[in-house]
Amino acid sequence: MKFNTKVIHSGVHPDPSTGAIMTPIFQTSTYVQDGPGNHKGFEYARTQNPTRQVLEENLASLENGFGAVCFGSGLAAMDAVIKLLQSGDEVLATNDLYGGSYRQLVRVFGKLGIQSRYIPMQDAADIERQIRPNTRLLWIETPTNPLLNIVDLDAVCTIARNHGLLVCVDNTFASPYLQNPIDFGADLVLHSATKYLGGHSDVVHGAVVAKSRELHEQLKFLQNACGAVPGPMDCFLVLRGIKTLHLRVERACENAIQIASYLEGHPRVSRVLYPGFESHPNHAVAKRQMRGFGAMVSFELKGGQLEDAKRVLAATSLFSCAESLGGVESLIGHPATMTHASIPREERIANGLSDTLIRLSVGVEDAGDLIEDLGQAIGG
Repeated sequence: MKFNTKVIHSGVHPDPSTGAIMTPIFQTSTYVQDGPGNHKGFEYARTQNPTRQVLEENLASLENGFGAVCFGSGLAAMDAVIKLLQSGDEVLATNDLYGGSYRQLVRVFGKLGIQSRYIPMQDAADIERQIRPNTRLLWIETPTNPLLNIVDLDAVCTIARNHGLLVCVDNTFASPYLQNPIDFGADLVLHSATKYLGGHSDVVHGAVVAKSRELHEQLKFLQNACGAVPGPMDCFLVLRGIKTLHLRVERACENAIQIASYLEGHPRVSRVLYPGFESHPNHAVAKRQMRGFGAMVSFELKGGQLEDAKRVLAATSLFSCAESLGGVESLIGHPATMTHASIPREERIANGLSDTLIRLSVGVEDAGDLIEDLGQAIGG
């Protein structure tokens, strides 16, 4: 089954009792049993919910994995992945990553004895040199947030297999439409389903897709034991959003390349970060492992200061100043003071995240209108 068909049909069947073509919202906390242990496959809604089950089957199909496990947010999904480790283990992570992921690794799991280090991952050979005896997990974002670096998944997963390491790829920026990390050897694929999967800025949700039965069973245990589950309405909204994932992402990507090209020629812009440009240092890798280059664009102002960036964010009208990404509407954000503020400034600067960096989540509006909006906000 091709991807554009999977988003509509994988795991989804008309309701057998009514024929409803949309998966019902099973808003219940428990299920009646004919007797102890004699039930219809559902006992208690933290453990199982029919709406969530359909979504998990759909997500597993989209990412070509064995099974998916849904959580109340992307960070709750990450929390479950890190709980696969033990005190004394180490996570080797992309140095350019979402601030919330950094915060969880350092301030939550660091206190529990799970160490983390942050390195550039564009050079696979350097990753291998950085592996220590207690390294257990490679945590990868590609494209990275917010500098849009690309990690060679095939090369990194080969290294991980040779050293017996787990690989988890945060695939939020690409979405399953553009990239399937399990195809390159990743063990786990994480999504903040709040973003492209939901697609309409109306739900907070997370999911992990596992390559193997063993990892899937471990994550299902953690889902039930720790209880960070999404409600059935949230699962319904993500399932509904997925049905148009291919259409939304394709249109957003078309807009993004036009906007990135416009910004590259703007006299007040010093640098545009977009993996679709041939000048991008990781363009060849992106072209090999992605089916498109995404709808995230970052740029820096020429000779600007923090206040210049803030002025641009305050001046747009179609680009709404807000955290998050991946919705149908275009968003503009300032990572240094918003999504990545939890990372110490000296670390942000060392990793290339300047105070004037602006991040765009390009939506599905008319590209010309979006360009005009950015033009008046940046000025001449």
